[in-house]
Amino acid sequence: MLTSSLKSQIDKVWTTFWTGGVSNPLTVIEQITYLLFIRRLDELQILAERRANALGDPIKNPVYQAEEQQLRWSVFKDMDAETMFDLFRKADGVFDFMKNKGASTDSSFNKYMKGATFMIPTPRLLQLVVDLLSAVDMNDRDTKGDVYEYLLSKIASAGTNGQFRTPRHIIRMMVEMTNPTPEDIICDPSAGTSGFLVKAAEYILERNPQILNNPETRKRYEGEMFMGMEFDATMIRIGAMNLLLHGIENPQLYDVDALSEANSDFKSNATLILANPPFKGSLDHDAVDSSLSSVVKTTKTELLFIALILRGLKLGGRAAVIVPDGVLFGSSNAHKQIRKEILDNNQLTGVISMPSGVFKPYAGVSTAVLLFTKTGAGGTDKVWFYDMKADGLSLDDKRQDITDNDIPDIVSRWNNRAAETSRTRTEQSFLVPLAEIQANNYDLSINRYKETAHVEKTYDKPEVIIERIVSLDKERAVLMLELKGSLAYNKELV
Repeated sequence: MLTSSLKSQIDKVWTTFWTGGVSNPLTVIEQITYLLFIRRLDELQILAERRANALGDPIKNPVYQAEEQQLRWSVFKDMDAETMFDLFRKADGVFDFMKNKGASTDSSFNKYMKGATFMIPTPRLLQLVVDLLSAVDMNDRDTKGDVYEYLLSKIASAGTNGQFRTPRHIIRMMVEMTNPTPEDIICDPSAGTSGFLVKAAEYILERNPQILNNPETRKRYEGEMFMGMEFDATMIRIGAMNLLLHGIENPQLYDVDALSEANSDFKSNATLILANPPFKGSLDHDAVDSSLSSVVKTTKTELLFIALILRGLKLGGRAAVIVPDGVLFGSSNAHKQIRKEILDNNQLTGVISMPSGVFKPYAGVSTAVLLFTKTGAGGTDKVWFYDMKADGLSLDDKRQDITDNDIPDIVSRWNNRAAETSRTRTEQSFLVPLAEIQANNYDLSINRYKETAHVEKTYDKPEVIIERIVSLDKERAVLMLELKGSLAYNKELV
């Protein structure tokens, strides 16, 4: 839990970056990520020293040699700003050590350091950030994870091809609806900051804290259970650090374009996929993996990612995916082809229509969540629809807390869908049989099936209303005469 004081310190760091000429939020996050990694290297050395002292043995594979001690976080953090800054920038200094020898020492993060560049412009800014991070108890998994999540929450600009950060309460809703377990292999093929993977990890640990007590299940939790793909080098570094600070030491993150031939090995790998793929992107035909084109003939990223997700799931694997509304009702052959694939050849279980303000201030696009299971042989019976009207925040750019929130109701009803059979089409949630969806050209927009309840209202006849007005006018006239009389009487007394 972050204190207001700590939030204030982090806010100050962002303000200082901005006034120092670093206005790109991703650049700010990336520079802080490097500093967190540098601190982690020192922590690894401290652990090795303690272990060696306890056993009376020399340190095995030390991170820092004797001549490199000044490059340690615990040493340079107490230096004056100018000395620290020079130590970072010089050849064989702190930053070069991190990129080269330091990165090779900690194999869980080294593969993501390619292309790292030091961009903190002033000694004062560097010292401020180092002081802030030094004040955070990095031995506390929850605190350091919360600090990084708070930093990520400050990313307020959309990326290219419609990419933007998914609100954490929406991620949490999708995680709760898919109920990840310690037996799952969880994947996000458009990982970004790894928010879906982090929330899934937190959910599993909340319900299964004992998995950290067993070496085998702990190793699986800290590594092979979580898989992600991202082709942006900056984002994959940020996502890797987000997972690392939440206790996922060796996530399976791949620096690859998920839709390309380079990712063709992603077949039947995951038991659960959670994703918010890029919207409104378009690829060249030659850049698309041919196995995806065989499922849906298109260059639109939002459709290709659904095909990728179906390919990447094991049989029986489930998915919760955010899609733009156009995927639900688009009339092109490709749109109908992908909906038909999900409904007829697999099992579509739910469609949650979300209001357009959910992704503000990043974008005002209307979206929905599709929930489906890969079967390869159909299985769709009735599809559960929910019309989300509120998510607990105002639907304007400010996104302030409000009392209206449908998410608890969504999760509750989803987990008790057997009771939804009695719901009518005039309510926020209801079931629609497959045959009806097929008859409507596989349209999945909720407005196609929702019914409006018309309430009959009766009004008095015009002559009755007129008589009432006349009566009120007479009463007003009487009161006015009494008021005038009262005023005249008061004047006589004066």
